Amino acid sequence: MTTFFKRRRRAALGTALLAATAGWLPAAVQAQPAFPSRPITLIVPFAPGGIADVTARAVAEAMGQTLKQTVVVDNRPSAGSIVASQAVASAKPDGHTLLLMSNGNAVSVGLFKKLPYDTLKDLQPISTLGFFDLGIVVPANSPFKTLPDLLRHAQAQPGALKTGTIAVGSTQHLAAKLFETVAGVQLLTVPYKGSPAVLMALRSGEIDVALEIVGPMMAQLKAGEIRALATTASQRNAALPDVPTVQQAGLKGYDVSSWNAIAAPAGTPQPVIDALQRAIASAVADGGVRTRLEALGMRLQSSTPTQARELLAKDIQRWGAVIKAAGIQPE
Repeated sequence: MTTFFKRRRRAALGTALLAATAGWLPAAVQAQPAFPSRPITLIVPFAPGGIADVTARAVAEAMGQTLKQTVVVDNRPSAGSIVASQAVASAKPDGHTLLLMSNGNAVSVGLFKKLPYDTLKDLQPISTLGFFDLGIVVPANSPFKTLPDLLRHAQAQPGALKTGTIAVGSTQHLAAKLFETVAGVQLLTVPYKGSPAVLMALRSGEIDVALEIVGPMMAQLKAGEIRALATTASQRNAALPDVPTVQQAGLKGYDVSSWNAIAAPAGTPQPVIDALQRAIASAVADGGVRTRLEALGMRLQSSTPTQARELLAKDIQRWGAVIKAAGIQPE
């Protein structure tokens, strides 16, 4: 066969291949439905009205604007966030069912003997939303003016200082236990059902100090009814710029924050994860969202899926060690 005929044959084959491709390519594209194809459900493992719920609703609204689809908040509170987490872990991995994740998901791994899902294997973190600093707070008339004042008293009288937190196994409770370890002191930790009860106990003098997320205490702090000796993260809280961090107050190696993130079921296609991550990042950067949530003491910060997963894994290990050191028996 001459070179001329060989070239004619290859050209003909190429034309036939293009024609065949043109026939099946649109059908293949049409087989991949656009995301999102229906409203997205964001399951929140906390009751309506709390900081996590307010955060979820603010972010969900902004995400909906980016994705051109409604993001519905579904509150399913339970111990250890188990009900909400199981619902998402067992949902179809198509990006239409999401979880408001928190460091509580990491804590639950150490608090429960067996969860109905594997936190790291069955859930895919997409992005963080932000971080909540805790505050070490005393009554307005407390004799402790600084964190070193409180530490000197705790060292001189082991077990005498009454410290209020919410329930055993909560971030606040474990933060208090970690504080004891890092500071080398012994506290009398008194658990309460919720933040309002902690605040009431603090104002009445029932406890000497409280370890609580800054947001629920903000109004009383600004009114001067209670006083913050320090905040617990590695950087100062923007809402309390005059309050030092625990590390700045002299206690090195102590860095605690609560956080929220959004996760999907494991196996969710990467293009869907990417679309959701972009929508979350846009929501977190939104001026209205920032104004609303920073007023509650939240430090907004989105992340990559890899960074969110690393944070979850790190906290599982960290809080598991604190739970073990505190002698808390898994349920």
